Amino acid sequence: MVWVFLLRYVPDRISIMAPVYVPNRTDLLRLFLPAAALALGFLLVFGLMGGWVLAGRMLAPLTRIADAARLAASGSLSHRIRLPGSEDEFRELADVFDTMLEQLESHVGRQQRFAANASHELRTPLAISRALLDVARDDPRRDRTELIERLSSVNTRAIDLTEALLLLSRSERGSFNPEPVDLSLLVEEAAETLLPLAEKRRIAFEVTGGKAWAAGSAALLLRMVTNLVQNAIVHNLPSKGTVTVHTEARRDASVLRIENTGQRLPPELLPTLTEPFQRGTHRARLDDHAGVGLGLAIVHSIVQAHDGTLDLTPRPAGGLLVTIRLPGTARASSPAQRPVGAADQLRRLEISRAPGSWRGTRCAGRGPA
Repeated sequence: MVWVFLLRYVPDRISIMAPVYVPNRTDLLRLFLPAAALALGFLLVFGLMGGWVLAGRMLAPLTRIADAARLAASGSLSHRIRLPGSEDEFRELADVFDTMLEQLESHVGRQQRFAANASHELRTPLAISRALLDVARDDPRRDRTELIERLSSVNTRAIDLTEALLLLSRSERGSFNPEPVDLSLLVEEAAETLLPLAEKRRIAFEVTGGKAWAAGSAALLLRMVTNLVQNAIVHNLPSKGTVTVHTEARRDASVLRIENTGQRLPPELLPTLTEPFQRGTHRARLDDHAGVGLGLAIVHSIVQAHDGTLDLTPRPAGGLLVTIRLPGTARASSPAQRPVGAADQLRRLEISRAPGSWRGTRCAGRGPA
């Protein structure tokens, strides 16, 4: 660069008739080249060493992330990177990786607890069946009718548990083709199915609101509504309780609210209700409807599969308020996808307890409740 911009303009021969020494181009090159070579050598060594140190400092976060990834690949998910320093791209990458590890650890922990609890729950009816068969074998004179009834009850419980596990697995996979579904029709169907249970417990049942269209699986959403309504009836007051179900369509969501009376629930109990096999020991229920502990777990899984939200709020007077918000969808235009006629009107199902009897009324005219 010095030659291009400076030395080439210096003449090689200078003839000045004076006693002053004036260096020419050759003199300047002889003086400049050794110093330039020494400076270039120093810059080369300094640049290599400085670049090596700087690259090591810059790539140190990637080394920590790589070490964390190797530990995660070996099965350890409890460690975290927690990268210090400024908010740069490496810090953002490390934070995202820590969040992923935390979610993976939580998911694996839930799966391990679920597998252990499922094994225990499935082992219980099998152990009872084996005990009953051993008793019948050791005592041939024992009443076989009673044995058959008890074996049938235990087998029914095992089948219900297996079907619940299969439904939970299906809802977690989200393997369904979404279609427009009216939540109010599902509520009406669930209310009609569970009316005998409400009559048995003398529960005042009321369904209000209008149409609420959501995109999803009609079978899974019906199971979600049925589980919620059944829980609202079972986990209620011993008698003279109430259950209120409300559906409404908002601008960007379809809302389902189920509210029931019952005992007061401690706030710390609510996060455990959606865990598999957590039946909520503080909640009152009938002995013959103890369930398998998967009701709200299935509901939570179905809501997540439909990109919705599930909120559980204890009522101050006792009981629980369950609010589900699902992404709304346009009303189905195909006749096969939506009800016609009187069912298109705003419906209100009201099952109220009259003195000494029960009666069901419906404004839409779809038959007796």
